[in-house]
Amino acid sequence: MSIQAIAPRPLPRRLWQSTGAVVAGFFAVVLLSIGTDQLLHVLDVYPPWGQPMYDAGLCLLALSYRIVYTVLGSYITARFAPRAPMRHAIILGVIGFVVGTGGAIATIPMHLGPAWYPIAIALTALPCAWLGGLLHRRWHGEP
Repeated sequence: MSIQAIAPRPLPRRLWQSTGAVVAGFFAVVLLSIGTDQLLHVLDVYPPWGQPMYDAGLCLLALSYRIVYTVLGSYITARFAPRAPMRHAIILGVIGFVVGTGGAIATIPMHLGPAWYPIAIALTALPCAWLGGLLHRRWHGEP
């Protein structure tokens, strides 16, 4: 038996591309969301960091741009996927659902705002991912 036979094989290029596509979409959503949050804090639209935000209108504002950013992030994931763009977008949606659910479980007891907000973040992840994948399919003529 040679050393080469027991040495780990490098991951296939497609796996790296798939991972990169999902990571790119995820970071787009996170960075755009946090950046917009920060801007709205600086502009005194939102209360200071760490203060609860119970205003339903402000929570709807945050939810609305997070929905747009999640669709965009899913589109980015689909765009950079080496194959099966919709599947990649849905994978990002599943990750968003899991992270959103964990966030809801962690933050609801902290009373940082209305409980519906983190629940809505989790529940919108998959539909937004599907929409991002669908937009990619329509704009790029892919099945």
